[in-house]
Amino acid sequence: MSVVVHEEKCKGCKLCVAACPYAAISIQEKKAVLSSTCTNCGACIDSCEFEAITFEGAQGRIRMDVAPFTGIYVFIEHENQTASKVSLELLGKARELANEFSTQGKKQLVTAILIGYDLGNIAGELIYYGADHVISVKDESFRMYRTDIYTKAVVQITREKKPEILLFGATPQGRDLAPRVSNRLRTGLTADCTALEIDADESILLQTRPAFGGNIMATIVCPDNRPQMATVRPGVMKQYPRDPERTGTSEEMAIDLVEKDFVYRILDIIASTKQHASLEDAKIIVAGGHGVNSPEGFKILKTLSVELGAELGASRAAVDAGWIGEEHQIGQTGKTVHPELYIACGISGSIQHLAGMSESKYVISINTDKKASIVAASDVTFIGDMFQIVPMLTDKIRAYKGKNGIVKSSDKG
Repeated sequence: MSVVVHEEKCKGCKLCVAACPYAAISIQEKKAVLSSTCTNCGACIDSCEFEAITFEGAQGRIRMDVAPFTGIYVFIEHENQTASKVSLELLGKARELANEFSTQGKKQLVTAILIGYDLGNIAGELIYYGADHVISVKDESFRMYRTDIYTKAVVQITREKKPEILLFGATPQGRDLAPRVSNRLRTGLTADCTALEIDADESILLQTRPAFGGNIMATIVCPDNRPQMATVRPGVMKQYPRDPERTGTSEEMAIDLVEKDFVYRILDIIASTKQHASLEDAKIIVAGGHGVNSPEGFKILKTLSVELGAELGASRAAVDAGWIGEEHQIGQTGKTVHPELYIACGISGSIQHLAGMSESKYVISINTDKKASIVAASDVTFIGDMFQIVPMLTDKIRAYKGKNGIVKSSDKG
């Protein structure tokens, strides 16, 4: 199908021009005209108040019957019979969304999708953390995560239960699984969301995520298809308080697996020896930006972080420069953190970076520019050269620890 303009209905109002993300529409002789750069995305169709733009061969938007869909479902990641932190955060957000629906007179249950083998008492814990219902799939085939059969399981559950909203963590597993599920279900997916809300007028999910390299925040909706799907960045949602008095229901489902579903087989698993930055859970973070100047500059920050027992973070500018790995990136296009102490070294404080660390309890910045945005966001600022200040600060901390008999946990026998 292709987008067409019905000239007899067009008023030349220019709403479609503003709505087109590809600058593919112009107004000529008071009529909208499409250029060859049109991708047939349909954004202009929604913007037109006069029904002057449609898909060829279709009357307006193509809609599915969304009436049978109900409930908010959360895919649960787990390891060693424990649900992941991001999954519990998503349950908390689902609980909040369900409450928003309730204020609009529409009751929604929160359901957890739990797939695996040795699941222990995870189902009970999920109810304590906000789930009303838990659907468990227990089978030896699901002992380890595999894209092919996990996709089939989630799709089968979704087709049978018809959830209105389906949420995944924006983790390696969630980013692998969610797009495959959305493709099979023929519905939309908003990736890497940092905010979720319910539209009060239409009762649909408003999914907000960074766009254009984090320079703007885009709010995306999926009004015509179900379920409304999103992956959500870890650390941006609040976990529901554990309530052992909560009660809920559970059920087990069997997945119809056949030989052709097993696209590949796992022969062996080797544990990674690479250390990963645990920024989301860190109590103290030492972060560097463009002012660090080089990989050698991060070695100075690493020394400070070791003395403090802190994690090492970075701004996007430092990561893009290749001075440190992307797993250390903090901001709208990186990780969202909320430490007790955040030490920003050589970071200017772009809006995107501030969004990722704004929930830090106490912020110390070291910068040569007293007008830098990070200064305004800090509780304490040292104006000066970080290559002089950071080593001095490290020495002071080392001396204080020595005087008071404080040693790192790694130094203990």
